[in-house]
Amino acid sequence: MRKSTVVLLCLFLLECYLVAARGEVLQVKADAAIPVTALSPPEGNTSFLDGTTWCVALAGVSQIDLQNALDWACGLGIADCNPIQKGGPCYDPDTLVSHASYAFNNYYQQNGNSDIACNFGGTATLVKNDPSYGKCLYSSSGSVASSGPRISIYERSIIWWKFAAILLLLYWRSL
Repeated sequence: MRKSTVVLLCLFLLECYLVAARGEVLQVKADAAIPVTALSPPEGNTSFLDGTTWCVALAGVSQIDLQNALDWACGLGIADCNPIQKGGPCYDPDTLVSHASYAFNNYYQQNGNSDIACNFGGTATLVKNDPSYGKCLYSSSGSVASSGPRISIYERSIIWWKFAAILLLLYWRSL
């Protein structure tokens, strides 16, 4: 690896650390195949003003678009899709619209109930009627907590410093 490449990489990582340390969010340009245009919707609820809302799949949209949006929500979107897996409380009815509706709503509730968190490339819409049925309960505002472990600012700082140390070791080895 050339010295100039390593130096540029180190500067980039330092800039990333400084941005993350200030609590700002880095946004990466989404691939055209991903149906949602923003990976980190803004905080705040722009549609909550007149009551609780849920995000569900739009009936009549392309099955391919709906499947791509569902795949994104359960993958990169990090929605909790366990309830729509076989044997889960929301598996039946086993339809694409039903499964996508659950995943879309889970993502929407975890991401601030903002309009942009219920887009999914035009395959979703907001509703005011609770879509829950039987044992399948759709979350509403305030009922969804992050399923990932919390990482403190101190732990984030340690992770960045370890990463920087590894890069420096790689740089010294290349000399």
